[in-house]
Parts: sequence; structure tokens; C-alpha cells
Amino acid sequence: MSVTVLVAEDEPLMRERLLGMLATAWPEAQVVAAPENGIDAWDAWLEHEPQVVFLDIRMPGMSGLEVAERIGRRSHVVFVTAYDQYAVDAFDTGAVDYLLKPIQPGRLDKALARLREKLDARPDDVSEVVQQVKAASPPPKREKLKWLKASVGKQIRLIDVEEVLFFQADTKYTRVVLADSEALVRIPLKDLVGGLDAGLFWQIHRGTLVNVNAIRAAERVDAERMQVLLRGSDEVLPVSRSFTHLFRE
Repeated sequence: MSVTVLVAEDEPLMRERLLGMLATAWPEAQVVAAPENGIDAWDAWLEHEPQVVFLDIRMPGMSGLEVAERIGRRSHVVFVTAYDQYAVDAFDTGAVDYLLKPIQPGRLDKALARLREKLDARPDDVSEVVQQVKAASPPPKREKLKWLKASVGKQIRLIDVEEVLFFQADTKYTRVVLADSEALVRIPLKDLVGGLDAGLFWQIHRGTLVNVNAIRAAERVDAERMQVLLRGSDEVLPVSRSFTHLFRE
């Protein structure tokens, strides 16, 4: 019986190595997605809800720990990490498995044997292990997102983040607006903020981040309100009073 698997790893060589090793050691594994950052990993999990997830701890956008917290007990999780003693100590005290980079075939075989035994049972609760890892060490520095996968009609489009005019909250989604099109990503704006370059994207409203290079002008509406005019778009973005200081001389 096939098993659905998601592999999230931002290093191309490591990702290809792990995929190749899985194809050899676990032929019944059906890899449904192999995202390169944490945000795409969560989006792919929502789309496929795989039985097993291999998560690199340090990824752009969202860490593997953050993705695991969202997954909870809905998938079996295996963390992939470079040698960090704090992480290894935490994993060794819990039920959640882990793989050290560079991954050795023998260690992968042991992890797969454990997974096969667990597949018919409810996945382990990763929350305790995640909290132990976080408590034992400062959170890893996030790399900034350069690309974003977003739904455009029936297509999944690869978007250069620097081409985005603005991001806007849209219930459980985030609206991504470019000069010639727009798309939706299945992640709240508040979770997207940490993966973006704060020097490039300014928050001008609780629900809006704007590309500084896309701002044509900021104008006053009245004594208390301002709005932003954009290059390449007719949309006008309101500025919250708490963010008007960004446009003071």
C-alpha cells in the first residue's frame, strides 16, 4: 500500500539526496510535494494532508518547528537537522524521530522502520518536543523569502517576491498583488511577515504590507488619515494612524 509523503528541505542537493534515498529504501512512499521553504511546506500540507512529513528545521519563511506545530497530530513527522546538540537532546527524550545531516542510509532505514510500525496508529504529539527545542536554544535566524508559490486560477505560479506590489490580508488567505495580476496564498499575513525583508516591505496597516519600491506617493486624506498611491496599480491603500510616522519628513 502506498504512503503519501511530503519532503520539505531548502538545500537542493540535500533534498535530491533524501528523495533518492526514499525512492530506494521506501518504494511504497509516494512523494506528493517537495517544497523549498516553510511557507510552501505548510501550503503543500494543506493541499495533500500527507501521512508522513520530513521537515528540515531551518527553512526560509517558516521553520520546520513552526510547520510541525501547525500539523500537530495529523501526520507522522520526522525532523531533518544539521548537528545541533540542543535539538538532538530534545528529540532523544521524545517519540518524534529525527535525521542528522548528512543523512546516512542506515539511520534512514531505522527511521523508516519506526514509521512503518506507527502508520496505523495516531501520529505522535510533536508539541512537547518542539517546545523543548525552542526552550533550549534561541530560534534560528530566518532567511528571507525570495520566491513564493501562489494560486492563479488553475495554475500554481512561482512569484518573485520583489515583483509584489503589496500583500493584503484576506480572511485565512493573503492576497498577493502584482502589476499585471494577483494571486492568493493559503497563509495568514501575520505568518508571512517574518519571512519578508522588513526593509523592502513596510506594514502600513494591520492587514497590508507594501513594497517600498512600488510606492509612488503618500497623501493625506484628512488631518488623521493617509493613503498610499502605487506605481503600476490604480489601487489606493489606506495607512493606519499608527503607521503614518513612516511618511513623515
